[in-house]
Amino acid sequence: MSNSGAAARNSRRRFLQVSATASAAMAFEVFTEPMLAAAAQRDKSFHPTSGVMINANENPLGPCDAARKAIAEIAPQGGRYSDWLTDDLAKIFSQAEGLKPEYVRVFPGSSGPLHFAVLAFTSPARSYVTADPGYEAGMRAAQFAGARVVKAPLTKTFGHDVKAMAAAAPDAGVFYVCTPNNPTGTLTPHADIEWLVANKPKGAIVLVDEAYIHFAGVPSALDLVKAGHDVIVLRTFSKIYGMAGIRCGFAIGRPELVVQLGDRSGYSAMPITAVAAATASLKDETVVAARKQVNTSIRQGTFDWMSRQGYGYVPSESNCFMAETKRPAKEVIEAMGAQHVYIGRPWPVWPTHVRITVGTQDEMAQFQSAYQRVMSNAVATGWEPRKTRSRGLDGVLLPARAGDYS
Repeated sequence: MSNSGAAARNSRRRFLQVSATASAAMAFEVFTEPMLAAAAQRDKSFHPTSGVMINANENPLGPCDAARKAIAEIAPQGGRYSDWLTDDLAKIFSQAEGLKPEYVRVFPGSSGPLHFAVLAFTSPARSYVTADPGYEAGMRAAQFAGARVVKAPLTKTFGHDVKAMAAAAPDAGVFYVCTPNNPTGTLTPHADIEWLVANKPKGAIVLVDEAYIHFAGVPSALDLVKAGHDVIVLRTFSKIYGMAGIRCGFAIGRPELVVQLGDRSGYSAMPITAVAAATASLKDETVVAARKQVNTSIRQGTFDWMSRQGYGYVPSESNCFMAETKRPAKEVIEAMGAQHVYIGRPWPVWPTHVRITVGTQDEMAQFQSAYQRVMSNAVATGWEPRKTRSRGLDGVLLPARAGDYS
């Protein structure tokens, strides 16, 4: 073959590769546009100037002091790209976790790599499998990819039912496991994730979202990544590190897996302030333990109060939990909002439960006062569920299964 012929073939191959990446990026832009539009519409109607904001799983503490200082110091360099700092952040994290740097890719938060993983590994022939209730972002990405979405109810202990997930989708491309789960804040045992990895269909990946893992202090699935399994772990600085609005996170997996996420995201420099804040947060070894203790104390105090009042909830290991409203959740959300306490939403499978973010001590005290008034009014109006509820461990009221209530 002539040199000119080989060059032409390489040129065409390069063109196709670039075109595929560009098409994926354009497709993702089309996919995200409706979500961004919906968010913008929500923001236009929801801009309280005061009140208790416990509706979005945000951390009211914000970035730690070291992160704030790092942001201020790096701000004059905001006219530069952050590639060298991004590489340093990946190295710091990989060294701390005993990983090779090429196993770690930095993204603006973890929602992006979640979407890219679904686009990479699902298709009309490869299903997306998740828990119900669970975080829906992956489901939306799967729908865009033309993949079948399979939802499996949680177990009686509110973990992912991995055996049901595997049985329901022998054609799976992605099994999504969020632990602690969003919205329930409940855990899926590491042994169950191991079982899923060992029993999944060939070629499928297990996507483990550990956005909330620092609140629980349980074993990570990173050991499965180190062992070379078909596992991608997602991490974010949005939760315990208080950087939801600053945007930094990781996708961790074998290089041949995480590179496929990058192929679909295209090149985009990380915000230099986010990288500086994340690096400073990782170097401050006191942040996670201190914030976990604060969250655990306030969350348990809230649970103790709810138990004394007879209010149902799902025991959580995270910074959010599901509260039983005993009537259509929308009514409770609106009634709480009228008292300037803004709580989260229901999930279709649990229409009489709402997600509550664990806020500060003062915020949760205001939540308790408002919630008691709203729930007392529900009793006064005579609204009651049709079926008798059962109690789980420690007398906690168990949530409704689909169809339990009118």
